[in-house]
Amino acid sequence: MSTNVDPRIRRTRDALGDALVALMQERPFESLTVQDVLDRAGVGRSTFYVHYRGKDDLFSSDVDEFWSAMANAKVQPPRIAPLRELLEHTAGMAPFIDALRSAGKHHEVFELGQLHFARAIGRRLARADRAAHLTKARRDALAFAQAGAMLALLDWWLTHGQPMPPADADELFHRAFWSGVESLR
Repeated sequence: MSTNVDPRIRRTRDALGDALVALMQERPFESLTVQDVLDRAGVGRSTFYVHYRGKDDLFSSDVDEFWSAMANAKVQPPRIAPLRELLEHTAGMAPFIDALRSAGKHHEVFELGQLHFARAIGRRLARADRAAHLTKARRDALAFAQAGAMLALLDWWLTHGQPMPPADADELFHRAFWSGVESLR
């Protein structure tokens, strides 16, 4: 989403997204209504429909915006992805991940995340001297595979009680990532 969005629109969208996330942790997604979201967010029905077609559209839009912002967060080389930041952000979200699974949306959400991270990793790889030996096709394939590995690591980390600090998981991921790039010489 553009950073030039009117602050009032941003507040409305944030309130609606936050309300949906909170409600999903209380009740099954399929039982939620637009009115439930409106009541929780304190937003009027006509305002909602200016922005969204329904609760599924709100959900998809919110997820897409989250992954875009997270995947495109700034990282300093040699890091290729903001895994530490993603883990820190999601550390308290195990109930939400459980709600995604219950709603049958877990795979859909993670697939969208993989696409966003693959594009961002691909752009970073294209600028990385350490990956200059890779063809575009190899960079794209590697970016897609590593984005999937990163989200699998996130899922493992959340479902196994966060067994290591985010910085350690980030270091593990990046060491393995660059080791793989080097092995392709």
